[in-house]
Amino acid sequence: MHANALIPLVVGAVALIARPAPVVASATIEGTVALPAASTAPSAKARYPTAAGYTIGPADAPAAVVYLEGSFPDARPASGGTEVAQEHYQFKPGLLAVQRGSVVRFPNHDDEYHSVFSYSKTKRFDLGRYARDDAPASLTFDQAGVVRLYCEIHDHMRGTILVLDTPYFAKTDAAGTYRLGGLPAGRFVLKAWLDDDQVREQTVELRDGATLRVDFPAP
Repeated sequence: MHANALIPLVVGAVALIARPAPVVASATIEGTVALPAASTAPSAKARYPTAAGYTIGPADAPAAVVYLEGSFPDARPASGGTEVAQEHYQFKPGLLAVQRGSVVRFPNHDDEYHSVFSYSKTKRFDLGRYARDDAPASLTFDQAGVVRLYCEIHDHMRGTILVLDTPYFAKTDAAGTYRLGGLPAGRFVLKAWLDDDQVREQTVELRDGATLRVDFPAP
């Protein structure tokens, strides 16, 4: 091979070696959120005749959603598998956090009709009454905010969908523990959402490969 023919190969090899490694989002935040005590659920009362002796399951324990707020590259929400079911005459989960643009299904796992609706400004809808064997509706949540869920038939049922403008969020467990991984380095605001009037926040400085402990005590 002629010496001049080797020049592009050598230059290409040098460029490949010199190319910087891709940036990996590897920061982590973990901690706890002080959660409120479980509130007394509204008394169960059906607006229409229902099966005799049906049993209402327990509502979910209080939880918070912790999320990183900032300017992030556009990231598509995960597709498929996100749902709020009607099960044992409760919304399951009672609190769901999703990224803006997510599609949520609403299956009915009970033996009676349910009717899911919301009057929230973030997303107003009414799915009407449907049974266990009916194909569940799916809705796209394309605006950030809080969506309150109700059942027109069973007025004790309550649910919440928190639509977020960030791909970095996690729901706490019943003890208030959370963990957020795969985060980018930089300075951001970390928020803990418990309700519309209970949003706590702290400024955080994240470094690649480092784990930061952030707790949200009760005010």
